Amino acid sequence: MKKILVLGGAHIDRRGMIETETVQGASNPGSWMEEAGGGGFNAARNLSRLGFQVRLIAPRGGDGNGATVAAAARDAGVEDTPFTFLDRSTPSYTAILERDGNLVIAIADMDLYKLFTPRRLKVRAVREAIKTTDIILCDANLPEDTLSAIGMAARACEKRLAAIAISPAKVVRMKPALAEIDMLFMNEAEARALTGQTVTDVRQWPTLLREAGLRGGVITSGAKRVVAFDHNGTAVLTPPLIEDVKDVTGAGDAMASGYLSAIASGKPITEALRHGAAAAAITVQSSFATASELNAETLAAALALVPQAEMV
Repeated sequence: MKKILVLGGAHIDRRGMIETETVQGASNPGSWMEEAGGGGFNAARNLSRLGFQVRLIAPRGGDGNGATVAAAARDAGVEDTPFTFLDRSTPSYTAILERDGNLVIAIADMDLYKLFTPRRLKVRAVREAIKTTDIILCDANLPEDTLSAIGMAARACEKRLAAIAISPAKVVRMKPALAEIDMLFMNEAEARALTGQTVTDVRQWPTLLREAGLRGGVITSGAKRVVAFDHNGTAVLTPPLIEDVKDVTGAGDAMASGYLSAIASGKPITEALRHGAAAAAITVQSSFATASELNAETLAAALALVPQAEMV
């Protein structure tokens, strides 16, 4: 069984959905949802359900929210080994959404991640985890110098390094480590933040990102075409149309999970793109950021609906 070490965000996601036309400065009827989340954490749960041995290392507070995250990791079969700060609160992301799903406002309370400093990588248990894993996955919730240190550690141990961009504001933290990253999962807004460029065709992104120093990656555009690249070339895929979309939260993390699961199994990027699209399709039909029904069997079934990717 392949081992994957995840270093990144594991926190509480809260989403409030307004049920009527939004009225600013007033009380609006709606519904509330709370679950454990975070880019790295979502991917960790997905990968565990897909049959990988996953270990998660992330900062956490000594509060009830920390216990919620721990329980969600346990339920998904993830080996959870956090840095716990008993006097701190577990990070959280709170969003208010309009009835069509558009964001009204959000608050990200993520200061605890600053305590995941490069020296944490020198802890013996972490060093051993890096040495014994097959693939490392990190996300841009971590500080810039820590991401650089993870890149150097991965290269020193000759481990493949994957990363999740998280947001346009956070992905720029990965700039110093781009040359060490084998696969960076991002959307077009995050690709623009990295390169300072805009494209008219998604197939242009690999050239710009390679010029920025990135080894390989995947760039999504919502329901539009997705492009992937590595040292062998560039692949493009048009995802299948999903009519019963319940919540797109976690779709990018699912794409990363499906793609990475295929790469870990030795498949080329064309097949990896199909696996990523299939995992994302399963996830957007769930009300949660990760779909509990995602596993190797449901992924294989969903692949039947995903078209072939093309090398360009």
